[in-house]
Amino acid sequence: MAGVCTSQAFSFLLSTQFSRTRGEKPNSLSFVSSIPQRTICISIGSITNPSPPMRSNGLVVQAAWTRRSRSELAKKPNKKSWKQRTDMYMRPFLLNVYFSKRFIHAKVMHRGTSKVVSVASTNAKDLRNTLPSLIDNEACRTIGRLIAERSMEADVFAMAYEPKKDQRIEGKLGIVLDTIKEFGIIFV
Repeated sequence: MAGVCTSQAFSFLLSTQFSRTRGEKPNSLSFVSSIPQRTICISIGSITNPSPPMRSNGLVVQAAWTRRSRSELAKKPNKKSWKQRTDMYMRPFLLNVYFSKRFIHAKVMHRGTSKVVSVASTNAKDLRNTLPSLIDNEACRTIGRLIAERSMEADVFAMAYEPKKDQRIEGKLGIVLDTIKEFGIIFV
């Protein structure tokens, strides 16, 4: 028995038989014959004219649209921002300064290739024997001067320094950076 669906708008009718009751036995022993079948009526008028969103206590209940779905986030979890992608090329040379209890170490690296452009350390043999102290202010000035000279020899005239979180540029670090600036290197 075919189901009948009436509507003012043209409608599609998907009809199947659902006349069998619980007590009746199926004619076939296939999997499809064991599934109950129903009459389904889909109206085009209801599809083209969707109902307005339901209101519940003054709030509109709708599906939330986000920029990236969870599946997209799972596919590309490490998508970098514009600055993260271009910073390596806009400021290619990065200065690293390390202060230990016994010496000061500084180096300039190229971000894109990770090659070291210039290095200076008070632990080097020539500086270890000539400096009275390997960690005082005069040692910081010497390291700054050496880094500036060696960087200019390698045609590096601008570099960047990124302080760590909650790190202030003062004291010995400030002396190293100021000395590098005095010798003609620009910090960007």
